[in-house]
Amino acid sequence: MAQMPDAQEIEALRKALALAQGELRVLRTERDLLKERLNQFLRKLFDAKSEAAASVQQKDMFFNEAEAEGAKTQPAAEEPGENEPGDDPVDVPAHKRAKRGRKPLDPALPREVVRHELPEDERVCPHDGSALSEIGVEVSEQLDIIPQQVRVIRHERVKYACRCCDGAIRLAARPPQVIPKGLLTEAAQAWVITAKYLDGLPLYRQAALLGRFGGTDWSRNTLAAGVVKAGLAVQPLINLLRDEMLAAPIVHGDETELQVLKEPGRKAQAKSYLWAQMTEASGAHGTGPPIRLFAYSPSRSTEAARTLYAGMRRGSVLMSDGYKPYEAIAQEHGMVHLGCWAHARRGFHEALQALPKDKRGPEQLPARFIELIGRMYHVEAEARRAGLDANALEHCRQEHSAPVLAEIEALLTAHIHAVLPSSLLGKAQHYLASQWPKLVRFVDDGRYPLDNNACENAIRPFVVGRRNWLFADTVAGANASANLYSLLQTCVVNGIDGYRYLKALLVALPRAETVEDYEALLPWRMALDPA
Repeated sequence: MAQMPDAQEIEALRKALALAQGELRVLRTERDLLKERLNQFLRKLFDAKSEAAASVQQKDMFFNEAEAEGAKTQPAAEEPGENEPGDDPVDVPAHKRAKRGRKPLDPALPREVVRHELPEDERVCPHDGSALSEIGVEVSEQLDIIPQQVRVIRHERVKYACRCCDGAIRLAARPPQVIPKGLLTEAAQAWVITAKYLDGLPLYRQAALLGRFGGTDWSRNTLAAGVVKAGLAVQPLINLLRDEMLAAPIVHGDETELQVLKEPGRKAQAKSYLWAQMTEASGAHGTGPPIRLFAYSPSRSTEAARTLYAGMRRGSVLMSDGYKPYEAIAQEHGMVHLGCWAHARRGFHEALQALPKDKRGPEQLPARFIELIGRMYHVEAEARRAGLDANALEHCRQEHSAPVLAEIEALLTAHIHAVLPSSLLGKAQHYLASQWPKLVRFVDDGRYPLDNNACENAIRPFVVGRRNWLFADTVAGANASANLYSLLQTCVVNGIDGYRYLKALLVALPRAETVEDYEALLPWRMALDPA
């Protein structure tokens, strides 16, 4: 007969079972976290990059505003007699429908008229044989493109001398140039810079294009040297733009990675950074023309941020994500620091997308946070449509957005300790909690922006271009690229043609001597040729 275990053995078995169950829970938790991370990586590789969560019942109206508003359009009334019993006819308001079809070509484009006429033997009436008369034309237009025209500008500097002696030989001066003895004209240099920094066309492809158009083999190093020299020559304008930016009431800040191959004392694989700073237009939250500034830095440290924000006026506003150096900058300069609701929402979007597709309904906690944040964006969208000024927007936010903030805070307090901090949902909630004092400040002033999307949009052209040219070769090249991005993106946000501006700037820049001369060369102050 088997011997029954004593009390000590039973207790030991219970402890061993409890320990195994605890280890099993830990393993399951680790498994779930790893599966969540795997799904996140797979989504980044293969899924669409849009943050619109279509499975949420609210439909993220603030991101899909056109679709959401279009879905509200009422259908046309049914024909009389087709209503179901008990249904009352409904009056549908009239609306304007956009005319479909091809958009007309730009009337400012030059036009070449090609007439298509009947042969002489067909201009006869088949009934009485009389000659047909022209009564009009039927017009259709097509866009034509002439490939790049490459030509050579031959500079001939005339020499003068006295016929009586050899002591009065004179040579006509050549106009000053940004790149003395440069191989490219100002127009060609502007084309190269614009193609690289606005169109994302790397220099080796440009060299191939120039070779195909001009029949000459071009060196990428030749083009690169010209770009770097031009980018460093515009530094006085960058300094003036920085002075304007530091005096602005609201500044947005962000940063992105940049690889520089030849940095003293650093490996080629080391990460460097491009810092972005921007102001908004006069009609929005600023007092002057909008500015986009980029600056290279080998680090992402607080010291690097101090250098860029040195001279920031006290009492101004800084909008950023939750990166800690911005908090130090705001404290040191006595700035009002705003948090970005787009960053806060992004964490909940990632947490929602990590769930199986059949479990992404509006009842899920991430979807509930997204829906509440969406309400605040809807308030902003309605205020923009109504054209509210800063004071009216402040009252609107106090009335409509402040109660939503209270709901978000209550939801966060109830669930922040109910999920693992290392999970995507846990990270999203802890980010929201850590940024909460900065996130709620936007209701205090109608001038304050809700998010930092404007700065992220300013960085996007650089990120797209970086996929083509991948890295900067030297520190000088990185600084030159930052300067040229700053000028071109400032042109874009001010509605200025970047190519025409650079073409005029490179001609006028060598003649500038005083501060007033350089101020006249800022993008919004230069008079540009119409073509």
